[in-house]
Amino acid sequence: MGHLDHAALGWLTPALSYVMACIGAALGLRCTVRALAATGRSRRNWLLTAASAIGTGIWTMHFVAMLGFSVTGTDIRYDVPLTLLSLLVAMVVVCAGVFAVGYGRDRGRALFVGGLTTGLGVASMHYLGMAAVRLHGDVSYDPALVMLSVLIAVVAATAALWAALNIKSPVAVTLASLIMGAAVSSMHYTGMLAVSVRVTPSGEALPGAAAMQFIFPLAVGLGSYLFLTSAFVALSPTAGEREASASAQRPVESLAP
Repeated sequence: MGHLDHAALGWLTPALSYVMACIGAALGLRCTVRALAATGRSRRNWLLTAASAIGTGIWTMHFVAMLGFSVTGTDIRYDVPLTLLSLLVAMVVVCAGVFAVGYGRDRGRALFVGGLTTGLGVASMHYLGMAAVRLHGDVSYDPALVMLSVLIAVVAATAALWAALNIKSPVAVTLASLIMGAAVSSMHYTGMLAVSVRVTPSGEALPGAAAMQFIFPLAVGLGSYLFLTSAFVALSPTAGEREASASAQRPVESLAP
């Protein structure tokens, strides 16, 4: 059996991946709150931004955490198409979940469908990402821990969407995103605990790209996207603020001769 190390770079990767998950969650919740206050095209755009933020945050969290993953006796490479597919799955499924909540008539059912969809999406993204791992040896999973990680993902997603529907204050959104970040991280590490590797040493070159060649630049790019979008969302006026500024200008106009 190969010895697995989930924090080969020390506490840096778990801490950084947790931060990424929290930023994605905070941005996603903020955008969902804004979407529910909007209508028409504006609502759709906010929901798309929310989905891309949560999807990007979760994916970046997973692969930043994976930068610290190493197995004694073998190098690790990543299958590029599968890794990109896992990003696409994260985006599409989270999008479906967020839209279920954004457009659902019946709140309870929308929350159940949205939470289940998003949770399964997060889990399938995680295991697709794991399927992209190439190493010398065989990877096997503990089914009970896999099931537990999927359950954590569904519960976390449902709780996050519930928060988006019911929480408005910035403090509460921050708290909810810290909890969601913790839930996504615990889902990830539960999924990683399920992994065991039987290494068969080999001198052959592994297919795929090294983490630093491919995963790291992609994570940096997506991380930058999250930060820039966060800044944009934080600075754009809410519907309430727009109305307030519009009504503040009206009396001035009526006083004009």
